[in-house]
Amino acid sequence: MRITILAFAQARDVFGFSERTVDCSAADTPRSIVEKFSVSADLTFLRVALDQEYCDWDTPVGPARELALMPPVSGG
Repeated sequence: MRITILAFAQARDVFGFSERTVDCSAADTPRSIVEKFSVSADLTFLRVALDQEYCDWDTPVGPARELALMPPVSGG
């Protein structure tokens, strides 16, 4: 299967793209997918979402079509 990775704000600067499509399996996790193209990336400052729902870095992607990488959001 293929999944589209969207990178926002600082993630776009760190990874060097705003959108990229990669091959993966349903058992892959956001962490394992990101490590395929950036082994040394510091993921501690990023949040991850699958199909617009926040999730853990080690959650299997399952049937998700979109993986989003973004900084934590704060509001007032």
